[in-house]
Amino acid sequence: MITFDDFKKLEIRIGKVLSAERVEETDKLLKLEIDLGTEKRHIVAGMAEFLEPAHFIGKEVPVLVNLEPRTIKGIESQGMVLAVEVNGRPILLHPEEEVPPGSIIR
Repeated sequence: MITFDDFKKLEIRIGKVLSAERVEETDKLLKLEIDLGTEKRHIVAGMAEFLEPAHFIGKEVPVLVNLEPRTIKGIESQGMVLAVEVNGRPILLHPEEEVPPGSIIR
């Protein structure tokens, strides 16, 4: 269990995926460019074995933006795309209607 104050430390925003490509020499990784309204970030996501890069283009997805950056296969990942896992497969989450990139999830 975490406290509500711990939860408030998470900064989750809606990002719009501008581009997606496979990370060379890997089977599982994708490099996503995401528009967060005031900035664009690159995020490495381990979903390539389930979803093609084209599946992500134009999608609005929740992004944990205040996660410490991590370098994966030479690419700095600047956040984390949140998804549901069903039977080991990721399912993307989307707003019910289009929202501006950078919209805060509360």
